Amino acid sequence: MAALKPAQVAEYTAETGEHKAHNSTLTVLILGFLAGAYIALGYLLYIRVTAAAPEAWGSMTGFVGALVFPVGLTLVLVAGGELLTGNMMALSLARITQKITTREVFRNLGLVTVANFVGALFVAYFFGHVLGLTGQGVYLDKVVDLAGHKIEDPFLNAYISGIGCNWLVALAVWLAYAADSMTAKIIGLWIPTTAFVALGFQHVVANMFLIPAAIFEGHYSWGEYLANFVPVWLGNLTGGAVFVAGAYYAAYLYKTTDKKVAVPADETADKNTNANSAPIQSIAK
Repeated sequence: MAALKPAQVAEYTAETGEHKAHNSTLTVLILGFLAGAYIALGYLLYIRVTAAAPEAWGSMTGFVGALVFPVGLTLVLVAGGELLTGNMMALSLARITQKITTREVFRNLGLVTVANFVGALFVAYFFGHVLGLTGQGVYLDKVVDLAGHKIEDPFLNAYISGIGCNWLVALAVWLAYAADSMTAKIIGLWIPTTAFVALGFQHVVANMFLIPAAIFEGHYSWGEYLANFVPVWLGNLTGGAVFVAGAYYAAYLYKTTDKKVAVPADETADKNTNANSAPIQSIAK
């Protein structure tokens, strides 16, 4: 089967958002925990690779780290997970197309925020702090440096950075939805994710791992983390809901949700005969 065309991806994404909104609370919490842990593991890999890289690599170190980070999103989209940033896009599109209510959107986003945080915190504490993967030598220095740069951003900068991040991450999810094979799905999601990491944009779930990892080692405070969390969360929501869901709704789905104009009975037969119906790939429930 050929990859979905953009208009078909828009329909598929809206249906996926509807499906996500109707998942049980237990399902959302389990898959949310896994997604938070997967993104944290991707960031942990980034730290282990970049902190120990030779100085001769120079600016290429960050690029190499950006290339390995998407392991986390790959696990979310292939193995299964409820990731806040992807849901911000999919559920927003489902809401715009009136498949779900605003209450259902924020119920899901609230549950996924909590579950992602617990999953990321689990990796930060047990793998980072207890096991020592982020608490010693150059690895600790890297964590403290990265977390410090995130926290130092003023509200507006963090918000705008969050927009840029989820514009790319939501597009990574969008491309994965369009893919017709496992290989295509991974390549599609890998490229935009690598771009957001290389550009240094702020991802709310990645920060759920990074900043607490620094806090567990005695640096920064939970208050400083909260001051970062709010603008990045809002920026990620704007990036996914407006720049991806809103934009593609306006481009591909707006006319299809208009009320149909009644046509005479004799013209209806003609239209039904000549209509070219291309089925859209259904969602595996």
